Amino acid sequence: MRGFAHIDTWIFDLDNTLYPASCRLFDQIDQRMGEFVSRLFGIEVKEARQRQKELFHRHGTTLRGLMSEHGILPDGFLDYVHDIDYSPVQPDAPLDAALHGLPGRKLIFTSGTVPHARQVLSRLGVTHHFGDIFDIVHADFAPKPQAPAYDAFFARHAVRAETSAMFEDIARNLEIPHQRGMTTVLVTSPDNHDANLLNARAYWQEERGATLPPHVDHATGDLAVFLTTLSAERH
Repeated sequence: MRGFAHIDTWIFDLDNTLYPASCRLFDQIDQRMGEFVSRLFGIEVKEARQRQKELFHRHGTTLRGLMSEHGILPDGFLDYVHDIDYSPVQPDAPLDAALHGLPGRKLIFTSGTVPHARQVLSRLGVTHHFGDIFDIVHADFAPKPQAPAYDAFFARHAVRAETSAMFEDIARNLEIPHQRGMTTVLVTSPDNHDANLLNARAYWQEERGATLPPHVDHATGDLAVFLTTLSAERH
């Protein structure tokens, strides 16, 4: 299991990773995606939700599925699904302090958009920690876990995998980072329903004694506590 003593670059997914899934923020996005699909195909919302999930599972994101299978242009979709209420995300002083304790640069790697990420970071009160945001547009709309998304991220930010750690709520998105030498951390929550389905065995927590998949070095149900402990161990 890889550790953190050598890490100088900290990479974080955004949705349901930096903020808790209990905020249900991504539920709003998910609902908007279903509405978009319903309007696009002129079908009932229930059928649209099923089609949306099928696209998500086949392509990694609903948008990628719509682009690949139906030739949809991304801008209208992205604007529509991120037109949400951000107020459920509250300032997170423990997370702010924990990030402050980590030496090195910190980056966001999200399948959302830069404007969406900025809204979330501002609400959390942690914008100042992050040197840059890499989003789905920078990845040319290739979502995690597709290799081109990681290739574009590594190239844009000159990331050295062997001195980097990545935090994610979806286990399959950590496979390529781990293969390339990163230390990987799965951020879990019983409220993160889609991720739990993708993660196959509901969710992993080290404190429950569950077996982690080989490409996940660590798991935590509380990111701020995990980072605080990590920072204390490094000093």
